[in-house]
Amino acid sequence: MDGSFTPHGKHLIAGEWVAGESTFTSDPASGPSFDFAIGTVDLVNQACQSAEEAFWAYGYTSREERSHFLNTIADEIETRADAITLIGTSETGLPKSRLVGERGRTTSQLRLFASHILKGEYLDIRHDAALPDRQPAPRPDMRMMMRPIGPVAVFGASNFPLAFSTAGGDTASALAAGCPVVVKGHSAHPGTGEIIAEAIHSAIKKCGMPAGTFSLIQGGNRLVGQAIVQHPLIKAVGFTGSLSGGRALFDLCAQRPEPIPFFGELGSVNPMFLLPEALTARAAEIGAGWASSLTMGAGQFCTNPGIAVVPKSPEGDAFVSAAQSALEETDAQIMLTEGIAKAYHDGKAHFSGHNAVKSLLTTESSGRYALPNLYETDVEAYLQDHTLSEEVFGPLALVIRVSGTDEMLMLARGFTGQLTATIHMDASDAPLARQLLPILERKAGRLLVNGFPTGVEVCDSMVHGGPYPASTNFGATSVGTLSIRRFLRPVCYQGIPTDVLPADLD
Repeated sequence: MDGSFTPHGKHLIAGEWVAGESTFTSDPASGPSFDFAIGTVDLVNQACQSAEEAFWAYGYTSREERSHFLNTIADEIETRADAITLIGTSETGLPKSRLVGERGRTTSQLRLFASHILKGEYLDIRHDAALPDRQPAPRPDMRMMMRPIGPVAVFGASNFPLAFSTAGGDTASALAAGCPVVVKGHSAHPGTGEIIAEAIHSAIKKCGMPAGTFSLIQGGNRLVGQAIVQHPLIKAVGFTGSLSGGRALFDLCAQRPEPIPFFGELGSVNPMFLLPEALTARAAEIGAGWASSLTMGAGQFCTNPGIAVVPKSPEGDAFVSAAQSALEETDAQIMLTEGIAKAYHDGKAHFSGHNAVKSLLTTESSGRYALPNLYETDVEAYLQDHTLSEEVFGPLALVIRVSGTDEMLMLARGFTGQLTATIHMDASDAPLARQLLPILERKAGRLLVNGFPTGVEVCDSMVHGGPYPASTNFGATSVGTLSIRRFLRPVCYQGIPTDVLPADLD
């Protein structure tokens, strides 16, 4: 397939491309805009009904069949590679290299899950053999296995049009588990969502899967999102987005007559702790590296390291100076949407006008573009004002200066839940690092030493989640093979003949 692609602007419902009575117009960063059908509550009902019907077949496919299906989706995405890059760069403003890399990550995680489910380990199969002669009462044969929960709703993310959207990690893990998926596409990149849906649709037909295994409902109407999470046939929700939007959907899931799990990844400031000997050895190097991580992708990553905890010392000053110098040399970058740009500008205004915050670097951005901003405060001011702990999505950072070990540990305990926490240390910093680590274990899902959190590996051991408000379920991850288990539940089979048991248990 060549790089040409003109969106038709329709929803994919139960294997059919469906138009709508009303439309919205896309707002690309460059290139032409297109009209897309607006989702409706009726379409949500149709998609959920077809997903439930599909579950009775798809939920009972073999691991080999689902593995082949996931690999075929990856093949179909790669077949459309040039067209995906073209529409994706146009809609989001992300550079070609970023879209190419993200497409590779999307197909790689599909293939990883395809390989992982073949091993069967994710099923956590357990067997306690019958003890017919046990006294005072015999024990029956008992087996346990994880089973898919049913149709899953997935919300596309604005900042990852491929890896966290239509065929991203939530969709891939749900399909790997045996759950049909209903995706609410993100209105920031509807054309990208459509072409990925075409790839999944083609894989469904090639593999003979039920038509309702996957549906895409385009955005444009908030009522659609509410209808999806409240639909009685939806059994779980995967979401990546803002704290306010995610919390509203989480509350709707909890208020249902049958509450369902909401696996929301809601953002994080990802604090970075700089220990004294590391600063003495390489303050300027760490400062420049932090600036690079902070501004990557215009700071539009959920793992963006927005806070640096820095001792009050000449070495700490050297770190701040190096970071500031590197940020001053950073060019303006286009943001994903007008709304994200406005929120960034509003966040900058809040920090710039705060009485307890010192401006180290303030810039003036216009329109959809963003330049970095850098601020400084102390522990007391930070802990007294929760607004300083709220994520500003973009290249804005806060340095918190601490006076000694006790203040650093007190500040660590004061952080809310995070996706990541980072320690920069040298060997002689180990005693302080050992004090920090137990605190940070309770605050974050991923801990790093001498690195930067932007860049999330897709592998068996990855955890992308954390205590609230980083995510709404601290026991889950949205990246890596463990993410499949979000959409499974344990079932115990007692005294059931082997010729009746599910195939994986016989």
